[in-house]
Amino acid sequence: MNAQEKPSLSYYLPKDVTYNKTIPTPESVLGHEVGKWHVTHDKLVMYMKTLAASSDRITIEDRGKTFEDRPLLLLTVTSPENHQNIERIRQEHVSLTETSGANAQISNMPIVVYQGFSIHGNEASGSNAALLLAYYLAAAEGTQIDALLKNTVILLDPCFNPDGLQRFASWVNVHKSKHLISDPQDREFDEAWPRGRTNHYWFDMNRDWLPVQLPESRARIKTFHNWMPNILTDHHEMGSNSTFFFQPGIPSRTHPLTPQMNQDLTKEIATYHAKAFDKIGSLYYTEESFDDFYYGKGSTFPDINGSIGILFEQGSARGHIQESENGLVTFPFAIRNQFTASLSTLEAAKNMRTTILRYQRQFYENARKEASRTTAKAYIFGDEKDAAKAYHLAEILKRHNIAIHEIQNDVTVNGTKYKKGASYVVPRNQRQHRLINAIFEKRTKFQDSLFYDISAWTFPLAFNLSYDSLSSLSNAGSEIDDLKAPSGNLNGNGQYAFLFEWNEYYSPKALAKIRAKGLRAKVAMKPFTLEDVAYDYGTIMVPVQNQVLNLQEMRTFLRSVAKESHLNITAVSSGLTEGIDLGSNNFEAIIQPKVAMVIGDGITSYDAGEIWHLFDQRYEIPLTKLDTRNFGRMNLSKYTHIILPNTYSLPKDITNKLKNWVKNGGTIIGYRNAVRYLSQNNFIKLDFKKTGVDAKNVSFEQRQDHNGAQVIGGAIFNTKIDRSHPINFGYIKDELPMFRNTTVFVNPNEKSYNNPIQYTDAPLLSGYVSEENLEHLKNSVPFQTVRRGRGRVITFTDNTNFRAFWYGTNKLLMNAIFFSRMM
Repeated sequence: MNAQEKPSLSYYLPKDVTYNKTIPTPESVLGHEVGKWHVTHDKLVMYMKTLAASSDRITIEDRGKTFEDRPLLLLTVTSPENHQNIERIRQEHVSLTETSGANAQISNMPIVVYQGFSIHGNEASGSNAALLLAYYLAAAEGTQIDALLKNTVILLDPCFNPDGLQRFASWVNVHKSKHLISDPQDREFDEAWPRGRTNHYWFDMNRDWLPVQLPESRARIKTFHNWMPNILTDHHEMGSNSTFFFQPGIPSRTHPLTPQMNQDLTKEIATYHAKAFDKIGSLYYTEESFDDFYYGKGSTFPDINGSIGILFEQGSARGHIQESENGLVTFPFAIRNQFTASLSTLEAAKNMRTTILRYQRQFYENARKEASRTTAKAYIFGDEKDAAKAYHLAEILKRHNIAIHEIQNDVTVNGTKYKKGASYVVPRNQRQHRLINAIFEKRTKFQDSLFYDISAWTFPLAFNLSYDSLSSLSNAGSEIDDLKAPSGNLNGNGQYAFLFEWNEYYSPKALAKIRAKGLRAKVAMKPFTLEDVAYDYGTIMVPVQNQVLNLQEMRTFLRSVAKESHLNITAVSSGLTEGIDLGSNNFEAIIQPKVAMVIGDGITSYDAGEIWHLFDQRYEIPLTKLDTRNFGRMNLSKYTHIILPNTYSLPKDITNKLKNWVKNGGTIIGYRNAVRYLSQNNFIKLDFKKTGVDAKNVSFEQRQDHNGAQVIGGAIFNTKIDRSHPINFGYIKDELPMFRNTTVFVNPNEKSYNNPIQYTDAPLLSGYVSEENLEHLKNSVPFQTVRRGRGRVITFTDNTNFRAFWYGTNKLLMNAIFFSRMM
């Protein structure tokens, strides 16, 4: 097709196929042919609903909404006859993963294929190809399509990321010229920050299949487990100078829990893609990049669930047309390749149907055998002082159809107390045995040293929960069908003060509500005991005296705060304690924080989005976003704290303005590479460890692997903490697992009390790290703070808010906000 030529259906669709004229084409609904403009999500929804209303091959389902209230649609496509028995087909299919399906007649069962598009919103050829795929499946006529629909149930997810797609489509359509511009320097190809890759809170949703923290993920994971599809395709784009990639990826980078048969079948499916691309003359490659290690990606999550995940990556036009090493890449060309891969997937599924169905059944049979042989019969996890955090891990397990049980009574295992109501038991002998292993395992030995994503995600460590293996199920209580969040209440009838501990995950939410109401609150700098209850560092006291509310109004308000924050608040009748009394100067007043965050060019949007989400969705604390474009005009004096997410540098005028603000009393909190920026610009002086590896004997061919092996892509390391320091208030152990994906190593401060968090002598808990970097990490410090003028500088070398599921270290940021004056 000529670069400036208008696209047409004949360019995309298979030849020698007739189409039902009563089925509306995309152009008849959208007002333009596929590929002329980038489809916006509202138009995509409009076409899918119109198509479903016109075809007895399609039913449509609205599974919820994004953060921006866009619908999360799913089309179920199969023959009309199958639709009449769709629930029976689903149940029979899922039975293959259970013992009840041991004798199921596979020869008569349809295969189930989940086809999903554009989880990265600015990789838009996928969702635009979904228009064509839906039309083809609804309108194509003949024996070939009849055989496909009879033997296949297609779960068509036209857009994994509605918010991001809408943002990107608006950008490139606004900047499209009548006579298309292919110059890569044109503004069309340079999206404004934060760009359309991510969802509303700037998350990369192709990392959330396992944590399931976002509404888009929850919808698709529910669909996945409801159907247990045999193949799941994930359509992406990559750099404009690339061609087309399909899996398998690099063989040595497959997770060891993934059976070899999975990779063999993926390779056989790849022959269908190759044949289809050979036919249309499109370049492609396979097995040379990407991996199948982290189970939180769309192409890898299916592999630990008895399915086959397939990644497609198309060299992107990033707009409507762009120059590349392979000539002009047009948007219609990219769409056609994605559509071609969709059809070749369905062709492979139809022809390999019985083989793939048998593989699914065998996967779960083998998993049950493995489970029956394991000496560890269950995992127990919990936190006696933080029921909410344990609940949220249990919530993830339930979303993955993993059976969990209450514990019958409080129990101590290996010296750790597990409390009923704040602990759970996970039997290992169940259908999701392999997924349970993937969630709980700690792994430090690897076949390869390069990872496309993180190398560790051990969930109890991410949540900073105690966990142990159990040799029997004697401590397991009833299985939990309806998991309920921990309750909270106001206890006691005292009229002197109200107390709540800082250990619970939602304690910061409660404190924020209390301060926003105008109530004074103080924090205990030392432990104490009152009315036979031991209160730890960081306990919050709300005195009754001199408040804006009277006692009864305070009771009513604090009762609602307790319930909303899933914690208990106790009304006490005396200030006399064992330890510091409630009127002691060791109770420090807490100011009401007014927090801002620097965003925009130069800031990593992922890191910023995680912080925004934490404040807005979890703790309901207002967070002002300060864009670097307008920083010079902003009045910073209204903010007590400014957070600086990951950045390498900022313009001089922004740096000077931040310096003056800190000197005048502000607290700046820097993360990851912002730590280097703050040190280089004299906000704080840090002693960085010198790194570097001898490369004199490394060949040109080996250079990438050599350098890549020094990257810490994401692993978990142990620290020892000083619980008396305000940065660690709320933690009950002397150790804290930290997630790290940087090679910023800071030597400890000469004063021991300035090193309240320090990596241990043997810090590696789970994941890959080179021997050299492990040596650098030992006894280094991820946190430092210093006074500057009347203000304070706080630095974290590590991301304490990673991907919204690193619950275990979220409180470090909250401590830096509420308790910075006490440091």
